[in-house]
Amino acid sequence: MRQTGPSHARLVSKMLLLVVGMFAFGFAMVPIYEKFCEVTGFNGFVSTQAAEGPVIGEGSDRKVTVEFVSTVNERHPWNFRAVESRMEVSPGELYTAYFTVENAREGAGVTQIVPSVAPGNAGRYLKKTECFCFTEQRFEPGETRELPVTFFIDPALPERTGTVTLSYTLFDISAGDEPEFDTEDAGLHAGAGQ
Repeated sequence: MRQTGPSHARLVSKMLLLVVGMFAFGFAMVPIYEKFCEVTGFNGFVSTQAAEGPVIGEGSDRKVTVEFVSTVNERHPWNFRAVESRMEVSPGELYTAYFTVENAREGAGVTQIVPSVAPGNAGRYLKKTECFCFTEQRFEPGETRELPVTFFIDPALPERTGTVTLSYTLFDISAGDEPEFDTEDAGLHAGAGQ
């Protein structure tokens, strides 16, 4: 007759350790992936911290088209759009674009507007010095505001990239519509971009 008690216990303990290790690895992947995207600009990651202005240097004849896209998450009663849908910019020069936000809710509301950039690798070359996306925005019922984003394209943007799309998604925090990031971890600047 075979004894299987100790070998089964050893196998079960190894399997439990494997499950715990996989679970811990799954949780560790989120911050590792976020850091990877921040460093590489992968997946359209855009920094949520103000950048220093461009270094003044020799001008270039190069032009890049920056397109602006705006959406409201979950079809909440907000009107959100770019004043201009696109701009022709010269890398290394500072530009300001405006977005109009209207609170069409019956009550006051709070939004968090989250940026992304396409193509994904262009995220590290689009630098924002001022942006409404750095903080939550509070609106009274029916209030309409023009919100600025001041940015520049780093001259190191690869030559093959002629168009960069800056997208914003408006989340209605007052309706429980939370963006999928921790604003504290994202290093949002209090008071910037208002």
